[in-house]
Amino acid sequence: MDDIDRYLQEDLGTAGDITSDSLFTDEIAYAYIVSKEKCVVAGLEEAKNVFERVGATATLMVNDGDLIEKNTAVAYINGSIRSILRGERLALNFICRMSGIASETKRLIDICRTVNPQVIIAATRKTTPGFRKYEKKAVILGGGDPHRYGLYDAVMIKDNHIRFIGSVEDAIKRVKKKIKNKIIEVEVENKEDAIAAAKLDVDVIMLDNFDAKSGRLTAKKIRQINPHIVIEVSGGITPENIIEYASFADRISLGYLTHSIKSKDFSLEIQVPR
Repeated sequence: MDDIDRYLQEDLGTAGDITSDSLFTDEIAYAYIVSKEKCVVAGLEEAKNVFERVGATATLMVNDGDLIEKNTAVAYINGSIRSILRGERLALNFICRMSGIASETKRLIDICRTVNPQVIIAATRKTTPGFRKYEKKAVILGGGDPHRYGLYDAVMIKDNHIRFIGSVEDAIKRVKKKIKNKIIEVEVENKEDAIAAAKLDVDVIMLDNFDAKSGRLTAKKIRQINPHIVIEVSGGITPENIIEYASFADRISLGYLTHSIKSKDFSLEIQVPR
């Protein structure tokens, strides 16, 4: 059983769609999934998979990652009316949420690249349990970077690590003794720790909750020590102030891209035979 099966089971339980099953038998129907607003569409491949699992057929009319206008038909669905209705909500949940993430990612990239064409917009691990890989995929479809997928694929030394170890220097040295083939990132909350991390040649330094002025000055100091270190900023960054950070950061990571995003509006419209 994979994710799609589990999500369908959550919706159908053991009794299935009792409303549709009591109204219909084997009637064949077709439907369109239509955008209600302009957006970057995402989640279409997942939606297609949903309909295939319940016995319907989905034909995609645009591609994941496309910028579409309001009232665009993004998929054509045909099969029994009961099959279409079984898959409707789960398919739309994928498309609506993933499109919201992809669209906001692209919006922030467009803002930031007016001042820094190389800046990267990244997600964080502040994701919906069980849905992370789809939220990260949506960030990629919007042109962003997924960052870490979990605790296993890159080192990130954070404030609680440093607090317990005692210093950023000791934390970095301990990690470097044991980890040889992974990116090492250090989250710092002040200029002194940033300088210490830069001198120890880590891969990425994240400036956490720095105001833009302090962040710019600290980034300049890091680059004087080691110009190859990637400078990431995070914490307290909003669409309103992000451009101030884009002018000096290599990467900007935002938790709200996945934990507080507004879904885009799509609907499934059954075509009634005449």
